[in-house]
Amino acid sequence: MPKLIIIVPCYNEEEVLPLTNQRMADLLNNMVNGALIDAGSNILYVDDGSHDKTWTLIEEYNAENNRVKGVKLAGNSGHQNALMAGLSTAVELDADITVTIDADLQDDIDVIPRMVESFLQGNDIVYGVRKERKTDSWFKRNTAQTFYKLMKMLGVKSEYNHADFRLMSRRAVMQLLDYRERNLFLRGIVPLIGYKTDKVFYDRGERKAGTSKYPLSKMVNFAINGITSFSVKPVRLIFTLGLVFLFIALIILIWVIWALITHKTVAGWASLILSLWFVGGCILMGLGIVGEYIGKIYIEVKDRPRYNIEKKL
Repeated sequence: MPKLIIIVPCYNEEEVLPLTNQRMADLLNNMVNGALIDAGSNILYVDDGSHDKTWTLIEEYNAENNRVKGVKLAGNSGHQNALMAGLSTAVELDADITVTIDADLQDDIDVIPRMVESFLQGNDIVYGVRKERKTDSWFKRNTAQTFYKLMKMLGVKSEYNHADFRLMSRRAVMQLLDYRERNLFLRGIVPLIGYKTDKVFYDRGERKAGTSKYPLSKMVNFAINGITSFSVKPVRLIFTLGLVFLFIALIILIWVIWALITHKTVAGWASLILSLWFVGGCILMGLGIVGEYIGKIYIEVKDRPRYNIEKKL
């Protein structure tokens, strides 16, 4: 039987954590009693620099239940980095499989046994995929769908309607840890691993307590990070725009020549407008060419630590 570690990143989740811990503990007990997972399976909470009582609660749960483990990061490193800290720690704890899931219980934890069964059938990665987005507001639903479609257009591999609720085998996690980029977008990195995958569909519920830690500004930053970390097409778009401007400048040049021949010129207008379009086109082309190289350097040379661990339980 595989040893399962459920990784739960937490940021100011004191309101929902008691319910989350109870649900997770019951789930582990049922799976162990059903001989689906090893008795040494754990829940691993990763406190991402919370300012409330989140870490205090994790310490209490750890003292009460030897299946509860904890990692406290020194400061807020971000959701994606918290997940990587949890995955790295799970490897140290000899996990055979890991499941990453948010603390708010919006993702259906009852499908985790199905994920484990899929792993036992030979799948290294099992994605939790939402059936639909009825619980989202109109704005969030449409912006999310637009984001997924845009990512696909830009050539980024990602699973539609999948967040970070997934199961990964030990070898898949080990491969993921070899990806060293600092601006993480795990939804784009995990599909690059290439091992056999499966999907488990579920209905996403409402947050059980507390408030969302992903306001609009964070979602926008997350989307920009995802696009720029996996595609240089936006840079190429600038280059293409430069070519368009040069083409417009050529059309204006033809019109200027025609105006000179037909004596329909306006003093100073032609040289000013033509210069603006031509110089603008050249500048954008130059930015596009330089940006192409900067984009590649940007992806390759970042080597700052993703996170610092303050304490482990």
